[in-house]
Amino acid sequence: MEVRAIARNIRISPQKARLVADCIRGKSVEDAAAILMALPKKGARIIKKVLNSAVANAEQLPGIDVDSLYVKRIFIDEGPALRRWRPRAMGRAYRIKHRLSHITIILDEMYY
Repeated sequence: MEVRAIARNIRISPQKARLVADCIRGKSVEDAAAILMALPKKGARIIKKVLNSAVANAEQLPGIDVDSLYVKRIFIDEGPALRRWRPRAMGRAYRIKHRLSHITIILDEMYY
């Protein structure tokens, strides 16, 4: 049985978050948590929170063995972009896009 956790409008660009997501795809929950603890990236801390939320969602369901969970799917979608302006020379303004992400983690039980 699949369980999921979704975090929306997270202030990290999808490109940077996908670098971290690729490291834990297909791993068991324990291995994924250990990898995320060791990675020195901002995305690792954020994805670890979503992973812990998915595990907590699994604990609420009867008949699921939390120790046998693995990361079945993880994907990072692009959210809305915050548009800001930066002043430049001769009265011009350049647009800055602060990108946001939607992070989805789907866990499933391993069957031996």
